[in-house]
Amino acid sequence: MSRAASQDSRVHQARWLILTIMCLSVLLVAIDNTIVNVALPTISRDVTASTSELQWIVDAYAMVFAGLLLVAGNLGDRFGRKRVLQVGLVLFAIASLVATWSGSVGNLIASRGAMGVAAAMVYPSTLATVPQVFRNRQERAVAIGVWAGVSGLAIALGPVVGGLLLEHFWWGSIFLVNVPIAAVALVAGAILIPESKDPDPGRFDYVGAISSSAGIGLLVWTIIEAPDNGWASATTLTGFGIAAILLVLFGFWETRCTDPLLEVRFFRNPRLSAAAATTGMAFFGLFGFIFMITLYFQLILGWDALKAGLATLPYALVMGAMSPIAMIFTNKIGTKIIVGGGMALSAAGFLLASWAEVDSPYWSFIVVCMVLMAAGMGLATGPATDAVLAALPKEKSGVGSAINDTTREVGGALGVAVVGSALNSVFGHHLAQQWTALNIPHEAIEQSKGSVAVALTVAGSQPDALAARAVAEVGNAFIEGLRLGCYIVAGAILLASLAAWLFLPARDTPALPADPQTEPRSSEAP
Repeated sequence: MSRAASQDSRVHQARWLILTIMCLSVLLVAIDNTIVNVALPTISRDVTASTSELQWIVDAYAMVFAGLLLVAGNLGDRFGRKRVLQVGLVLFAIASLVATWSGSVGNLIASRGAMGVAAAMVYPSTLATVPQVFRNRQERAVAIGVWAGVSGLAIALGPVVGGLLLEHFWWGSIFLVNVPIAAVALVAGAILIPESKDPDPGRFDYVGAISSSAGIGLLVWTIIEAPDNGWASATTLTGFGIAAILLVLFGFWETRCTDPLLEVRFFRNPRLSAAAATTGMAFFGLFGFIFMITLYFQLILGWDALKAGLATLPYALVMGAMSPIAMIFTNKIGTKIIVGGGMALSAAGFLLASWAEVDSPYWSFIVVCMVLMAAGMGLATGPATDAVLAALPKEKSGVGSAINDTTREVGGALGVAVVGSALNSVFGHHLAQQWTALNIPHEAIEQSKGSVAVALTVAGSQPDALAARAVAEVGNAFIEGLRLGCYIVAGAILLASLAAWLFLPARDTPALPADPQTEPRSSEAP
């Protein structure tokens, strides 16, 4: 037996163990998208952070993660996906240690950004490796379903893990826990994960790298800062305008570049575009909801971090359970029905959540909303991921991985930015109106309308006859913002559901091999 054949045999025999290691790496970087959410009230008190700064603590990670996925994926193609994965794990552990002992908002946001750089190196390498390890189509579909399930489960589990840690340790522990997990993934991956790279990657696309990263980053920054700057202010409009120019430049350049960072011509395939949009909108809703609901549990209901984290557990359990099952349903029923129906079910959950009140019952209302959202997302994301990869020839799975990963993270980053900014805008407007009617001083209103935590502190400091009414209006203002956030997410998810019904095939079949005369050069090694 040749050395290459022996290597292939070893990889085939260890394929499920390799998948476990890759899922551990995915778990590590995905859970950090939301593990910080339950610590936001504590961080807000300890380092005096506004709602906008709290959004940045969450989105500095997601924004950098999303903006650099294409670049990091390209580096993996050039230097080896296993090598980039391992470097990313080391950097992630180091950045986590820095975040653990951050003493200011600025330092914490910077270290979260560094963690995002590392996560961008880890994430695409895992999915791009799946087609190399799993050669059987049915096994590959199951593996992708497990990968997608772990990705979604990790994000939904973040508040639970964060709550457990905060119950026994200080808020820095939510970052310190990353170090031993990264060490296990690093050692196990070095032993078992096979190396793969593009033997002819071409020239690096500097224009594409700069324009895509800057465009995505500026767009997220503008959305987060818009409530403070004003949606119609010169700063906001300029930010949107420059972001649009950068992203249009990116698309224009990629269609003409010899060695593009992202072969945007593949988006002409409506099947791929619809599947990518489904994934992006699912994570838009997931990130946005987790951001809102953890603030609701802790600030409005007054629950501690552990109780708030455990309260999101039904979401995590349902989504994690449905993702692998969805692949079985897809084989029997078809892609279109499962993805389109799953997104519609999730939208129903968000519409139901828009009826929430300050005192809505947990088990008979909030859990029902979460189950609908999570079941729908669990049904949709696995088959949608498989549809992205199946829309491209196997040798272009690296391109499919980059598209899928980028839409997930961009969707998640925009979810926190858009939903958080909508909540913040409505909260500030409603609070100002109601507190003005209560004759609360203007200075107190201006101080409070940008932060729910600050508003509650200010309300509690009012005279006894006024304090209870002021606190009640904080809750009412938050619920008004939550309603708008749910409407926004429901609308976006319904559009993705419609796209799935219109453009996804009834059943997915692998794409034919690429014609080198008509298709762009692959970034995937043969």
